[in-house]
Amino acid sequence: MADTDLKTLTDRYVSVWNEPDPERRRTAVRELWSSGATHVLNAPQEMRAAAAALGFDRLVLDATGHDALEVRVARAYQEFVAPGTFVFRAVGDADRIRDVVKFRWQMVHRDGGGEPVATGLEVLLLAPDGRISHDYQFIEN
Repeated sequence: MADTDLKTLTDRYVSVWNEPDPERRRTAVRELWSSGATHVLNAPQEMRAAAAALGFDRLVLDATGHDALEVRVARAYQEFVAPGTFVFRAVGDADRIRDVVKFRWQMVHRDGGGEPVATGLEVLLLAPDGRISHDYQFIEN
């Protein structure tokens, strides 16, 4: 397994979600995730409530492969970062056991004021080359 520095990994991970340039974002996605990687998201509460109303007891969203990951990252960028209100940042609590990495991130006001708008827990499974093969995202608030 490639020796991956936790701070570098978490900084690169958070940076891709804040990247305004589509070409640099595309390159970053390919460098960060392996070609068949999967990003799995526990759907936000409002989506889970809508699914429950339709009789679904669990709603999990996933994106697999570079193309789908690019769409996922670009969509989050367009919704949260591009309007100029928010940015994402790592909390700095990364930890690792073998090929599993966990860390928290926050979505905060761009000006740095106020409490975090959202917090999430990321659990990453790293491939032997150090890129992400599985990415599990839990929105905590």
